[in-house]
Parts: sequence; C-alpha cells; structure tokens
Amino acid sequence: MQYGKLAGVDKPISRIVHGTILASSKEEQKSFELLDAVLELGITTFDTAHVYGGGDNERTVGKWIRENRLRDQVVIVGKGAHLNQDRKRVTPFDITADIHDSLARFQTDYIDIYLLHRDDPSVPVGPIVEILNEHHKAGKIGPFGGSNWSYERVREANEYAAAHGLIPFAASSPNLSLAEMIHEPWSGCVSVSGPAHEADRAWYGQQNMALFTWSSLAGGFFSGRFRRDNLDTFEAYFDKVVVNSYISEDNFRRLDRAEELAKEKGLTLAQIAVAFVTSQPLNIFALLAPQTPEEVRLNVEASEVKLTPAELAWLDLKSESR
Repeated sequence: MQYGKLAGVDKPISRIVHGTILASSKEEQKSFELLDAVLELGITTFDTAHVYGGGDNERTVGKWIRENRLRDQVVIVGKGAHLNQDRKRVTPFDITADIHDSLARFQTDYIDIYLLHRDDPSVPVGPIVEILNEHHKAGKIGPFGGSNWSYERVREANEYAAAHGLIPFAASSPNLSLAEMIHEPWSGCVSVSGPAHEADRAWYGQQNMALFTWSSLAGGFFSGRFRRDNLDTFEAYFDKVVVNSYISEDNFRRLDRAEELAKEKGLTLAQIAVAFVTSQPLNIFALLAPQTPEEVRLNVEASEVKLTPAELAWLDLKSESR
C-alpha cells in the first residue's frame, strides 16, 4: 500500500480510501469483518458521510473504531452539507450542525479530514471558508475541502482565504474514472474525467492538491457486466444509474481497450480501471467501495500497477498507439 500526506494529519493516508457507504448496523458483523480486512491490507483511510444511512453509517464506523481502539491509527474522511429535497444546505448553520451530528455519531472529538459533500454556487464562498476555519481552529476538523466542487469554486475559496489570512481548502473530491460521465448520476455531481475536463486536472496538478476521487469503476461500468447488447436487461436501481450516466460508444471503446490491456498484463478489467486513476500524474487518493475482502485485495494490487503515460493516453482515446 502506498501512502501520502496532508498537512494537519499526522497519520499515513492510504492512497486507496475505503468507501464505507455500505457499513450498516443492520449487518454489523459483516460490516465489521469487511472493515477488519480493509485495515489488515494496509488501508488506513475511511470515507464516510453525514447523509449515508441517515446517520447509521457514521454510528457503525464509529463503533468499529471504538471497539478496536483504532482512533489513533485510522483517518476519518467526513462529509457534510449535502442537499436534501427541500434545499441545498451549503450554509454556515448546516455545516456546523452536520459537524456536531457527525462527532456525536462517531463518538470522537475530531474528524481528520472534512469535505463539504456538495456545493451551492449561488452562495458566496466567504462565509463558508470562515466557518470551516472556525471549526478547524476549535479542533473539531482537520484539513478541509469540497466534494463535488468545481475547481473554479475551489480556487475562489482559496483566493478568499489568502486575502483574509485564513486556511484554504486542502482537498477536493470530484469523480475521476476512465469512463467519461455523460449525465450526472445524482444532482450536483462534479467530474474531472475525460477530454472536457483537462483544464480541471491541469489546475489540480499545478496546485498539487489532494484529490479524493470517487467512482473509479464508474459505478460498476468496469465490472464487465455492461455490454453493448444487454443494456435493456438491467433492472436494479444502481445498474440503471450506470446505464444513464456512463453508456456511450466512446466509453465502450475505453472498456474494450481496458480489457485488451488487462489480458496483456494478467489483470482484471476492474484493476486496469483502478490503475488508470492511481497512475494519473496527480495527488490521488482513490475512493473505492468494495463489498468483499477479495475485492479489497484486488484494489490494493491494482494501486501498485503504474501505467505509462502512453498507456494512459491510449486508454482514454487520446492516441491510437501505446
């Protein structure tokens, strides 16, 4: 396992971040066994969110951490200020309320890395930066940033911070995968994948900002289950999300090339998709949500594979040779 650093976090941050969205008190033993396997394979960093399971996710992860006395070993990535059906909720009041909720659910006094789960571009960044600084100064959150924020809004937030002597955003969490997002899977999602977002990736590279990228497998598009001739057979909700969000001929061409490269390297299709993300010339921490210990192991192996710039360009349809 490879590790990175982020100023303000004194623990190693694994380059593979385990998405805990499936952790549930309804399947506590199964959830704990998977978390145990994740930690055993060297993954130290766990992505959570205030909105997951209506709070059950944070309570379950917090209980696992407490019962195993792991607080000094693991890095919690918390997210808050997610929209609901009534309003967008990116306000100082909602940020504060969500942080307090999360701390109570985890039963801890701080969250290692804190991300705003969504953005509301209609509101000014100043009050947002200021309230995050207040909670950071109080020791409730470590370094902070935005999930599903455009790089322009992150830049705006950091320009405000610089002008007012405040701590800037240290991290961003956009979608990044080999597949280009055709339609957002859920409202307010931001992707930096594909040719249309080269400027986004270039800016993050110049800043060397930590990127906690989500959905490396494009929601399961790179599982191998989705084919040109079977798209009308999917009935499950998350499968339909994939069909709506990622199905295009260019993405199938990317999948074809990934399968070809996987056979040559003795890897799975999913491993090539993971390696595509972790091989980017960016400060990547790839967020993955495997369901079994075997999937965790395969992800860790994939993160050790370094694809060449030529292979990356070929997979992303930027060249015809590698």
